[in-house]
Formats: sequence, C-alpha cells, structure tokens
Amino acid sequence: MTNRTLLLATALGASLAAFSTPAFADEGMWTFDNFPAERMARDHGWAPDQKWLDRSRAAAVRLTGGCSASFVSAEGLILTNQHCVATCLADISNEGNDYLAQGFRPANRSDEKKCPGQQAEVVTSISDVTGDIKNAIGSLSGEALIKARDARIAQLEAASCPDKDKTRCQVVTLYGGGKYGLYTYRKYSDVRIAWAPEGRAQGFGGDPDNFNFPRYALDGSFLRAYENGKPVKPAAFLTWNPRAPQVGETTFVIGNPGSTSRLFTSSQLAFERELRLPVTIATMSELRGRLIRAMGESPRQASEGREELDGLENSLKVFLGRQKALNDPAFVAGLAKTEAQLKAVAAKSPAIGDPWTTVDSAMAANRKLYLANRFIRPSGSLYGWARALVRAAAERTKPDGERLPGFTTSALPLTEKTVLDPTPTHPWVEQLYLEWSLSKAREWLGADDADTRLLLGRESPEGLAARLVSGSKLGDAAVRKALWDGGQAAIDASTDPMIQLARKLDARDRELTRLANAEVNGPLSAASARLADARFATFGSGTYPDATFSLRISYGKVAGWTERGQAIAPTTTIGGTFDRATGAAPFDLPAAFAANEAKIDKSVVYNFVTTNDIIGGNSGSPVLDKAGTVIGAAFDGNIHSLGGNYGYDGTLNRTVVVSAAALTEAMRTIYPSPALLAELGVKATKKKR
Repeated sequence: MTNRTLLLATALGASLAAFSTPAFADEGMWTFDNFPAERMARDHGWAPDQKWLDRSRAAAVRLTGGCSASFVSAEGLILTNQHCVATCLADISNEGNDYLAQGFRPANRSDEKKCPGQQAEVVTSISDVTGDIKNAIGSLSGEALIKARDARIAQLEAASCPDKDKTRCQVVTLYGGGKYGLYTYRKYSDVRIAWAPEGRAQGFGGDPDNFNFPRYALDGSFLRAYENGKPVKPAAFLTWNPRAPQVGETTFVIGNPGSTSRLFTSSQLAFERELRLPVTIATMSELRGRLIRAMGESPRQASEGREELDGLENSLKVFLGRQKALNDPAFVAGLAKTEAQLKAVAAKSPAIGDPWTTVDSAMAANRKLYLANRFIRPSGSLYGWARALVRAAAERTKPDGERLPGFTTSALPLTEKTVLDPTPTHPWVEQLYLEWSLSKAREWLGADDADTRLLLGRESPEGLAARLVSGSKLGDAAVRKALWDGGQAAIDASTDPMIQLARKLDARDRELTRLANAEVNGPLSAASARLADARFATFGSGTYPDATFSLRISYGKVAGWTERGQAIAPTTTIGGTFDRATGAAPFDLPAAFAANEAKIDKSVVYNFVTTNDIIGGNSGSPVLDKAGTVIGAAFDGNIHSLGGNYGYDGTLNRTVVVSAAALTEAMRTIYPSPALLAELGVKATKKKR
C-alpha cells in the first residue's frame, strides 16, 4: 500500500470496541502458523483449511524493494503493483525511452529487462525459535542483551541456510521480542520487468486521489523471476480470475505488511506524537518543496524527479495521517483502554511485573539520542553506498556473531546485491538530498553541536554537498565493486570524497548505535517480551503481532462504508475514468485510454474496497476469493486506514484494490498483450453477450 492521506474524519475514533479486544471483526495481520480459523468461521461462516493456506503461502512473494507480490503462472510470472516497479522502470529508462511514463510492454520474453537490486523471496518454512533465543539472552540487559540476541540470530540463520545462492534465512522478531520465528525463503535474484502500463494510468488522480475512494487507478504490473537465464518454474502459483468482485464476498490479502505500532505503550505513542512525527513532517515538507522547485528547472529534471516526488508525497501523507490519528482524543482513548486492561492483568502477575516503567525510561533516553541518531547519516544513494562499503569492509573481518545486522553471513548476499547492482543516479538529485539532509542536521542539532561540526567541518551544507557529489565516482558500479572486493585496504586507500565522509562519520555512527542499544533497544526488547506475556495473559492466543515485513494473511469482505452520512459504494468502473477526466493533470486521460476509448468495456469493475486489514508493504499483495483465485491486487487504503498504524476500525478502514477484471481488460484493449493473457489462461477476446 502506498502511503497517502487527506484528513481524518472525527469518525476515526468511533467503534472503540475495536481497541478493547485483541482483534475486532476483520482485524488482524496474522502469521500463517497462527491463523484464527475458528474466529473467521464464526464471523464469515467459513474458513480455509490447511491445504488452502499452504497453497496460497507457497505462491506468495516478497520483493526486497519493500512490496508484496505473487506467482501467477507456471513460467515465473509475478503480479504486483505498478508503483512497486516504478524504481525499476526509472532505472531501465534511457534517453529515448521513459518507461515510467510510457510503460513497458516487451514484444518477447527475451526483451524483459532486469530490475537492479530486486530480489523475489518465497517462504518455504517457518519454525519457532523463541526458546533458543531467549536462552541465549538469559538475564542479560541493555547492550549485552542485543549482542547476545543478534549473535544467536546470526548463528541460526547461517546454519539453517547453507546454500546462500538459492536460500535466505531470517529470524523475525514478533511481539517486540515475545516470540521469534525462523523464516526460510527460496530466493530469486534475477527479477525482470514483464509488463507495466503508462504511468498516468497508475497515477490517474495523482496526489489528490491518494488515500481516497472512489479511485480509478490501473496500479498493476508483472515481473518475471529467472534462474540460470530461464524463467523459474515456481513450486506453486495462483490462478488468475478476471471476474468482477461481488459485494459482501469473503476476501483474503496475502503479503508482507511493513511495520505497525499497535503494541506501543502510551509513552512510545507520546514519543511518536511529540517528536518523531513533527520532525519528520517538517523536514519532509521542505524536501518536497526543494524537489518541486528543482524539477521545474528543466523537462529532464521533471522526468528524473517524478518517481522521487511520488514516493516522497506518499510518505509525507502517511506521516500526516498518523499525526492526525494520535491527536484524535477518541482514537487515543481506545488505545489507552486496552493498555489499562493489560496493566490490570500484569498487576496480578509477579512474572510480568511492570514493563511500562522500563519502556518509559527507554523512551526518555530515546528523546535525548533521537536527533543525533537521525541526522548522523546523510541522505542519498551515493552516501548510502559509501556507508555500506565502509561497514562491509570492517564487518567482514569479524566473526559472524559479532557483526552488525545486514552484514552477517546470511544477510550479506542481499547487501552486496543492493550495493553492487548497476543502478543509475542523477547528480542533481544526489546533491539536493545531501544538501537538504546536511542543512536539516545543522538546523535541528544547532551550528555549535559536535555532530554538526563532524558532519560539516568548516563547509556549508551547499558547498559540501556540491564537492562530494561532483567528486565521487561511486555512481559507477565497477568502482563500487572494486572497493567491495578490495576490502579494508581499498577503503583505507580510497580518495573518493564520499568514502572519506563515511569513514569520518563511522565511529560516531557506531557509538550512537551502541548507546541506542544500551539505553533504548535493549531495555525495550526485555520489556516487550513481558508486554507480550501480558497480552497473552489478557487475550490468549487470539492476538496477532505487529507487522514486520514478514508474511501475513488477513481476511475481510468486499464492502463500502459510510462517510459523513453518505454511503460509499465499494466499486468503480473503467468508464468512471472518462467521467472523472478534466483534461488537466492529474486528471488527464492516459494516452492509450483516449486512443482506445471506443474499444474499452467501460462497465468493467476497475477498483474496489474491502475490509481487509493491511498496511504499507502490502502493496502488490494478491487479493484472493474463497476458491483461492486472484481477483485483484491491493495497492492502497482509504483515508481512515492511516490510523491503522496504531489501531484498526472495521467500520471505516478499507483496502483499495485494482481488479483482475480491469487488468485483463487493459491487456485486451488498452495495452494489447495476448501472450501474457494466454499465460494467465485468459482469451485475448471477450465473449460477446
């Protein structure tokens, strides 16, 4: 789901019962090993069996770019959103082809282009390693706890996935440390773009329509996984079903929700509301303004900055929505009611004790460290690569159990791929991001702060950014590879100014991480385990963990909602696009829509909404019916879903989906793709009525 908002209606605080029980109505992003079949059967009159769950799980795909997807053919075809492949489209574009604007529809599979940095992963097993990791932690606290935990995680991941070329193991922390699961993935590192519509088809309505409904967005695309130069034969794939959704029918969303904070305590929520969100919104708003100004300088920069602006506006909207949610008294009162229940149960259990006091102390420490931790890492791809190269050189010389996360034996292949895959950069974008982040560091930390002086020396943000970007060669993948392969000696000898900055900042960066582990993360991990115990004692096993960009399943139904006394219909049709079009951006018709208007079946259901509980990271998730067939792909939420980071309200929260019917119609009449339709088992022409 992309990150979008407008305003939060006062009705957001309605239905407080949603926050006084562990799960209300269709609430829940459930792990596959704890699916609430009994509860679903009670609410929906039916629940899937284990065979259904296993089959759908085996076809679900996680994209390392931060989205979800699914296999939908025996030839490695992967369904996801267009906005999930926007970076790929921008990266493969050239002077003669702006694939982000015009779309990408290769004539043959041989023309499918590799997406830099992309990896597709499928869960093959999940095992509970809670006892193992808790034994390693023992009675440790603070920094020692984090070290012991991370060391044991590194050992488990390395031992469980000896084949680093085809598998990846990841220990996922659940309930903040109450449980740990070892997820084994079959990975595919060669992922290519197979089909994408025009950018205007996906982005019709632009920022004004973000996090709103009705919607008219063709936010769907296809990738293909390859191995040894050939399309992958996946162990399982989902059946494409280009029918219209039925109001009230049961739906499932299977994907990898990114992150939620529904288990946060009141002091953690206060930190979000009073510090993190205000700083984020203020700084991102300025970045948006800087980017828009720079894009106005030339058509080339307007094109090169478009994907950056879309992502930035999406993120900014979601943070604004979260801030509004945490400033809604009724919404927060519902969260406080649940916390009061947990405290009452914990007070009767010596084993649980009072973890809230520990969390309060940790958040007090976090307030002191937050700004330094936020601004010590300048922004931009070039600095990100420099930091990773400097870190990798040092970490690879250490025993696996002593390495930082991201550089352990199990995690290193993906880090290496992310750093070394050829990826284009635009110097003006790099300079803009770097200059912005350095200037915000000086503004928020103060000109005389030691970290500001470390970052800037005697230079201005503008001068330093210009010097670093113009002098760095890290945009060349071959230069990055030489530094990676050369290890510590190459890093020490490098005169690249971006590497020099990363070397200069590394010690302070590590020290801030150490302090955060000792004073914030370590105490929070210990407290979160006891908070999880309080939740289990209060609600039993009928509770789900916060989202962690790991595989989850949610169930719901196709349903609209009531907005200010007006019923919102749950579906739109393709014809509504033409009715909504004004001729001016962002409501200008996509070129292919206008050219093929006479051929298009305008009655086809375009977008629809469901009560499924999702969050960012679920973008591209397949939406399944009871038969387990694909009837759409989730791509957004409605305005009320923005409070979903902290709580779910089944009367208002909605998932926005692009229908399989609309994508099929697009591949028939708007962007003719007969080969893909045949691969999906669909005829290129529709039967006449």
